[in-house]
Amino acid sequence: MSALTKLLGTPYVKRLLIASQTGRLPMASAPLALLLFAREAHSLAVAGLVVGAYTAGMAVSAPVLARIVDRWRQPPVLWGSAVLSGLGFVLVAAGGHALPATLTGAVLAGLGTPPLEACLRALWPDLVEADAVAAAYSLDIAVQEVIYVTGPLVTLAAVGVAGPPAGLLVAAVLQLAGVAIFARTPLVRTWRGVAAARHWAGPLRVARFVVILLGVTCAGAAIGSLPVAVTGYAEAAGNRSLSGWLLAAQATGALVGGLLYMRARPGGPGRLPLVTAGLALGFVPLLAMPGPWPMALLLAVAGLSLPPVLTAVFLTADRLTPAGTAVEAFAWIITAFTVGSAAGAAITGPLVGEGVRAGFAFAPLAGLLAVGAMSAASLAGRNPADRREAAVHP
Repeated sequence: MSALTKLLGTPYVKRLLIASQTGRLPMASAPLALLLFAREAHSLAVAGLVVGAYTAGMAVSAPVLARIVDRWRQPPVLWGSAVLSGLGFVLVAAGGHALPATLTGAVLAGLGTPPLEACLRALWPDLVEADAVAAAYSLDIAVQEVIYVTGPLVTLAAVGVAGPPAGLLVAAVLQLAGVAIFARTPLVRTWRGVAAARHWAGPLRVARFVVILLGVTCAGAAIGSLPVAVTGYAEAAGNRSLSGWLLAAQATGALVGGLLYMRARPGGPGRLPLVTAGLALGFVPLLAMPGPWPMALLLAVAGLSLPPVLTAVFLTADRLTPAGTAVEAFAWIITAFTVGSAAGAAITGPLVGEGVRAGFAFAPLAGLLAVGAMSAASLAGRNPADRREAAVHP
């Protein structure tokens, strides 16, 4: 029996994956929905500010909501945050394009984003056998790529049928539907945070974890730069619509990489810098900027290493962080990646203005910084306990 078949046959796994994917779809659909709505009455700069307000709200609230989950339960936090986020989307849609209402609603929608991703990853050790946890992380991260392919399509379909406000309302409904299925799952309802001594810094009091977060931020910056650089490439080729297909190729590569990595053993402390180096190297061939079909293939190859990197990061965080901080630690990883992605996009914009190749050059440089951070964290952990762990998981 393959690892994938075994995982999907485990009770509640398919249900939780589907619920999580549904509830997290607005992470990919909402930015476009907000952009299209704001663009009806405002400049592109203002529309970008609205999307930034949503992203900032999401980044700020994720660790806070996750800390509450760690100290309490998942369902109340998921329900409460989904309702808050939904109200934010409704406020934007009903605000008549008034900028204060639009910005306030976008912030609320971001602040209330349910921490489904962190909640699910905290459940894997209880859902599957210990030797299947790494494969579960890989599967979870791989299927997440489907969100970034289907999310924008859902928004475009809703907007095409009923106009820009519909894109926002559909995001709110999907988020609430995913939370409803997820939170009503028996395992989720019975899960409790680990009773442990609490510290105000939570998982951030572990220095190696903070270094890993820096590496995740750099990796996120590399990935976040690609949509901007690819859009510049498509415009230079005279066909802006190419960007959607090229980014879909990258997401497909990540999906394949995650499914393939399910067969890998977890590995010891040295695995993290190794797979991060693979990610960084995958960006280098993009500098050649060949024709669209070869470029799609190169982007797919560049996407292969992302799930292995994130899988290794989550496994390392699970080993490093104190008991009772798992959900918060995972939320910090997600936040670091989100912040890095936004920064990468912001930095790459001016670079593409100087030349498309300069835009593509940012990703390998950011990837190299990520390798440095992951290597530093790995070397810092080379104590006897870590060597014993590496001997068990070579």
